[in-house]
Amino acid sequence: MRSLIVLAFALGIVQQAKADAPRVATDILPVQALVARVMEGVGTPDLILPPTASPHGYALRPSEARSLAQAQLVVWIGPALTPWLAEPVETLSPGARHLALMEVEGSIVMPYREGAAFAAHDHDHGHDDEHGHDDEHGHDDEHAQDDDHAHDAEKAHDDDHGAEHAGDALDPHVWLDPRNGAVWMEVIAAELAALDPAHADIYRSNAAAGKAELAALEDEVKSLLEPVKSRSFIVFHDAFHYFEARFGVEATAAISAGDAAKPGAARIAELRAHIAETGAVCAFAEPQFNADLLDTVTEGHAVKPGVLDPMGAAQTMGGQHYAATLRGIAVAMADCLTP
Repeated sequence: MRSLIVLAFALGIVQQAKADAPRVATDILPVQALVARVMEGVGTPDLILPPTASPHGYALRPSEARSLAQAQLVVWIGPALTPWLAEPVETLSPGARHLALMEVEGSIVMPYREGAAFAAHDHDHGHDDEHGHDDEHGHDDEHAQDDDHAHDAEKAHDDDHGAEHAGDALDPHVWLDPRNGAVWMEVIAAELAALDPAHADIYRSNAAAGKAELAALEDEVKSLLEPVKSRSFIVFHDAFHYFEARFGVEATAAISAGDAAKPGAARIAELRAHIAETGAVCAFAEPQFNADLLDTVTEGHAVKPGVLDPMGAAQTMGGQHYAATLRGIAVAMADCLTP
């Protein structure tokens, strides 16, 4: 009997904590996962954009608009990824705290690559192991906020491309670098602690644990992709530059531009010539987009098909989803690129 009373009391505490949790709305599944990891044991954030939808264009459903209207905190990448969401965020949740992750200090932000085939200089952006995360880094809690982070941020913000002006020139697929995820979890914890001081210690502890998990993941992915770094491949749209640059396994071309715009005949012809010239061994589709163009571009070439999912639509939703999404991209790359 006593054990049942203790159990009932414990369940009551958990239910009360969840009832008192801040209402949080998030834009895409990887962001929802980061917030969910920080909120573990307290509550669960809402998700606005379905994982199989393209973030570059979407019409809100009533339930999604309601989540925004009820939110005390809105966490999103920012208008560079979802320009259609900017007005609803302002009009439906004017009294909420708004956290645009792409604008967070210390975030690594890079410009879009230009053209169908990427020039060699597009890869020379200083976003490599000299960023402060080499084999002797030790993975301490500060590994994502060191001086090199500031250096990368300054490089990305040159030429008046500051995060506050995030728009057409900047690549918004920033969540695909785990260093950004690590930076953001601390900021998310701080925002939640300000809204909910009673659970501040839980948020901060979860963020620290999540950062340690991402540091271990980074080493895991680096080891997995090391053997295939020299293999040439193309992607469906230029969404993976942050991931590619972090792990030194970069695409040589993209069928669609960074906003997934439909390519014209000239771009397709350029891509076919590029594949013939470079001997690309793999072409990656995405579950969010119609991949028929992939067949058109690769027809007649010995190119293996693969699938990369920047949203992690096939991964289990929750606090571990973000790491699982990055791991899934790495596994898909390694599988397709391995001879």
